[in-house]
Amino acid sequence: MSKRILAVDDNKDILQALHDILEFYGYEVETLPDGNAVFESIASYHPDLILLDIMLDGLDGRDICQAIKTDETTHDIPVILISASHKLEDAMNQNGSPDDFIAKPFDINILIDKVSSYLAA
Repeated sequence: MSKRILAVDDNKDILQALHDILEFYGYEVETLPDGNAVFESIASYHPDLILLDIMLDGLDGRDICQAIKTDETTHDIPVILISASHKLEDAMNQNGSPDDFIAKPFDINILIDKVSSYLAA
């Protein structure tokens, strides 16, 4: 069974690129265009990893990440934040911090290396 990834980004082109790249590498991918239904998607899809944009329309991915990481039912799911304009040094060591960070525009090799390291069996 392939590993499941939930990708959340309000940019449809980036979502499509993430979907296509990750599926090419053998992952099952569900995409969300905003952060409003993250917990519903986690409950129904049961992702093994979450790729989460920081700047979502009207929401902050860091807040969503913190909610995921501080919830007993979801805190073990690795979360990788993706952003073009935020430095995460401060956020990486706080309660509810992400497991990792990828800068936009992302390098496909870095994306796949980070994803595969968190999803290694």
